[in-house]
Amino acid sequence: MIDPKEIKIVDTTLRDGEQTAGIVFSNAEKLEIARRLAEAGVHQIEAGVPAMGGDEKEAIRAIVQSNLKSSILGWCRAVVADINDAIDCGLDAVCVSISVSDLHIQKKIRKDRDWVIDTATRAVNYAKGHNLYVSANAEDASRADMEFFLKFIKAVKAAGADRLRFCDTVGILGPFQTYDKIKTIVEETGIPVEVHTHNDFGMATANALAGLRGGASFVSTTVNGLGERAGNAALEEVVMALKYVEGVPTSFDISKLRALSEHVAKASGREIWVSKPIVGKNIFFHEAGVQASGVIRDPDTYEVFSPNEIGGERQILIGKHSGATTVQWKFREYGISLTEDETRKILEDIRVQAVKVKRPLYDKELMYIYYKLTGGHGK
Repeated sequence: MIDPKEIKIVDTTLRDGEQTAGIVFSNAEKLEIARRLAEAGVHQIEAGVPAMGGDEKEAIRAIVQSNLKSSILGWCRAVVADINDAIDCGLDAVCVSISVSDLHIQKKIRKDRDWVIDTATRAVNYAKGHNLYVSANAEDASRADMEFFLKFIKAVKAAGADRLRFCDTVGILGPFQTYDKIKTIVEETGIPVEVHTHNDFGMATANALAGLRGGASFVSTTVNGLGERAGNAALEEVVMALKYVEGVPTSFDISKLRALSEHVAKASGREIWVSKPIVGKNIFFHEAGVQASGVIRDPDTYEVFSPNEIGGERQILIGKHSGATTVQWKFREYGISLTEDETRKILEDIRVQAVKVKRPLYDKELMYIYYKLTGGHGK
C-alpha cells in the first residue's frame, strides 16, 4: 500500500516539460508556472538547468527569490561546474545526473562503470559540502544491470545523497516491472526513492503509481504530461489517481488543477487534447443514450468525480447516439414537455441531421427541428 504521509510531488514541467520538442517558456511564464505549482501544493519544483546560463539562470534566480513555499531544485550533470551554477542561482537543491545503464555508459558517455560511480560520488559529495539537498539522478535506470545499480546507489548514498531519482528514461517499463525494481531498491539500500517515468508506451502514470506502491516516496510529474517524446507522468493524472484509484489523499489543491493545466497549455502552445484524462473537455461530455440518461438520474453512474472538483463543466450533448429520455430532458430545459410520439419523430430527425453535420446539434438546431415537426404546439 502507498503511505500518504510519505508522498511528495516533484514537478519538472519547467525542466523536462520544457524539453518537449518545440516548447520554450519565457522567463515570466516560468515564474508564473512556478508560482501556481507552489500554491497548488507541489513539494519541489525542478526549475531548470542552471548550467545553460543566460535567461535560464535569470529565470531560476527569479523563482528562488520569489520565496515560494516549494523547494526549488536545479538539474545538473555530475560536474562541479554545473553545481557551482546552481549555487550561484541560490538553489537549495540539486539533481545530480549521470547515466547508469551499460548502453548509455558504453555508447553515450564512452566510459566504464567505475568511472560512473567515482564521478557521481564526487559530485554528490561536492554538492553536500555546499549544504545542498541532493537527488542522485540515475538516467536510464530502468535498463541498468541491477547488481551494478545497487552498488551505484549505495555509493551515492554513502556520499550523502538525500534521495535517488529512478528514471525510466525511455518509458520501457510496465507497472509490474516498475514495482519490482523500486521495491528491490528500497529494501536493499534504504534510500528514499523518486520515481520518474516517461510515457513512450502510455504507461507513465501507471508506472508512477506502481513505483509508489513499491516504496518510492517521491513522484515526478509534469503538467499535462509534457516532456520529451511522448512526455512524462501527468501531474493531474497522478494526483487524481492517488485520490480515487489508490484512495490516498495528498496535500495538493485539486481545485487548482484545471486553471494550472490551461495556463501551461497556453504558455506551451500545446492545446489540451479533448479526451485528455482529468482535464480534457470530453471527460464530462455525455451523448450516448444509456450513459447520458444515467448521468441525468445520478452523475455517479458515469462520473468518478464531480466536474466541480477541478473546475470543469458537465454537458449533455444531443446527437446521433442520444436516446428518448435524454431528448425529453433536454427539451424540458427549454420549458417544453414532449409527448412520446413527438420525441420519437424529433429523435429520428436529430439522428439524420447529426450524421449530415458530423457532430451533436446546437440548441438552435434542436429548436428548428422541434418547430418544423410540431409547429411549436408542444407543452
